[in-house]
Amino acid sequence: MDAAERRDLIERANRQSATIGQQLPETITVGDDDLPLEEFVIETRKVEGIPDDLKPVVREAQVELTNERKQLVDRLESAPIDREEGEEVVERIVGIDRARNALQSLRRDRFGSEVQTATLDGHERWLEFVDAIRG
Repeated sequence: MDAAERRDLIERANRQSATIGQQLPETITVGDDDLPLEEFVIETRKVEGIPDDLKPVVREAQVELTNERKQLVDRLESAPIDREEGEEVVERIVGIDRARNALQSLRRDRFGSEVQTATLDGHERWLEFVDAIRG
């Protein structure tokens, strides 16, 4: 891959609108784990808020996703990869951005903590995804 191709891929990965209009990947790879991104985003849309005791868990998941994204961008910037592999790295970055956006979009406290806890208790798959990100 030449320098211009690499620069184009880096620009695409860092574009704020990179996730807009893109098909949501079914899974993303974080570390060595394939995680169900599509299911996670759907489940996140159902969550009304985060109980105080789960906020550190969500923050840790956000940090893990941010670290994974940084490693992928570093790889895209400097690793000896071909165009096809570069495209795959960009797709992984976009998938991670979708997961990060989903976590950031969780609604603030709008209801009592009892309702929030009940809502999250009903979304065990969502919590499993967050735990999987954390390792």
